Amino acid sequence: MSVLYPFIDYILHIDIYLNAFVSTYGFWTYLALFLIIFCETGLIVTPFLPGDSLLFAAGSIAAQPGNSLNSIYLFLLLTLASILGNQVNFLIGRLIGPRVFTAKDSWLLNKKHIENAHRFYNQHGGKTLIFARFLPVIRTFAPFIAGIGKMNMLRFSLYNCSSAILWIGSLLGLGYFLGSLPIVKEHFTIVIYGIIVISLLPAVIAYFTRKPQNQASLGK
Repeated sequence: MSVLYPFIDYILHIDIYLNAFVSTYGFWTYLALFLIIFCETGLIVTPFLPGDSLLFAAGSIAAQPGNSLNSIYLFLLLTLASILGNQVNFLIGRLIGPRVFTAKDSWLLNKKHIENAHRFYNQHGGKTLIFARFLPVIRTFAPFIAGIGKMNMLRFSLYNCSSAILWIGSLLGLGYFLGSLPIVKEHFTIVIYGIIVISLLPAVIAYFTRKPQNQASLGK
């Protein structure tokens, strides 16, 4: 558990660490932020990387006079990173899905899961991708599952781009316009807590509202 403390401390005080990084490395901060957003959205092994809190902190730093981060450059670069990350994740799922999921009688590796995912993403793929953008961890797996389900690539790309613009634009914008307020700067850690809670809230609500329905169906 002690191994997690540095990571948790980094997330809760991300503004301090990011400010120090900007002061030390300047222009290279753009590359670091690009790689973090790309990996968080593009690799299923790195869903733990900060997304929402990092975007908010980057927006708040961009609003500070005399800093080396430009809000327009941040928006364009991180939107591109998010789009490319999802696209790579989608292609990985599309490539390895048919090879990993077999026709064998296995609960985990069952070809029916591909068929179910394909059916689901044909019907609800667009809104799922947009909704998933604002949910930590889920946004990392959504494009991968869409690829496994062989969602139409053109349709995926359309929702991928639009959801990236909404996600990056909203979090950077909130950080830019609210992060520079004195009350927010003084209680930045509490704000980060709030962002984390709000990000996880829809998934928690969905879990608890679906559970009684599942229990009722089992009782029949």
